[in-house]
Amino acid sequence: MKYIFVFATALLLTACKKETQTDTNKGSDSTEILKKDSIIEKPNSAISVETFPFPTEIKECSCYFARSKKDFENENYIYADNAGTLAYMKIDGKRLALPLISSSDMEVDDVLTKEIENENYKISVKGKKLKSEEAMLFDGTLTIEKPDGTKTVIPIYGECGC
Repeated sequence: MKYIFVFATALLLTACKKETQTDTNKGSDSTEILKKDSIIEKPNSAISVETFPFPTEIKECSCYFARSKKDFENENYIYADNAGTLAYMKIDGKRLALPLISSSDMEVDDVLTKEIENENYKISVKGKKLKSEEAMLFDGTLTIEKPDGTKTVIPIYGECGC
């Protein structure tokens, strides 16, 4: 019985030391970790991203994405663009046509990047090409930031093509 008590006490002391070591190892990076954690702790509902039907304004080449492959197959899009000038989204209950600031040509490492910005939102699309046929399928993330620091990251699945 005495050995069990000594073993349990040693186990508890060791467990406490590990937690203390973890806290002391944060050092000068703790400010950066706290900044990242504060973004993550904000609920995704702070920026509401809703689905919408494919925009009638888009007539030719385009990119369009949904939250998942299933949503994509069911045409529940959260992002669409006309491959050059405007991106369409429904954010915080409003259907928006936002100017594309930049878009990659997808020639380098089969990576797609798009930057969209207006006075209320900064949006970044990043995706990796899954396969290429008539249209190219992508899997990635869509990040939306507000000027107040609110940030939402959404997984996306979709395609670009003509």
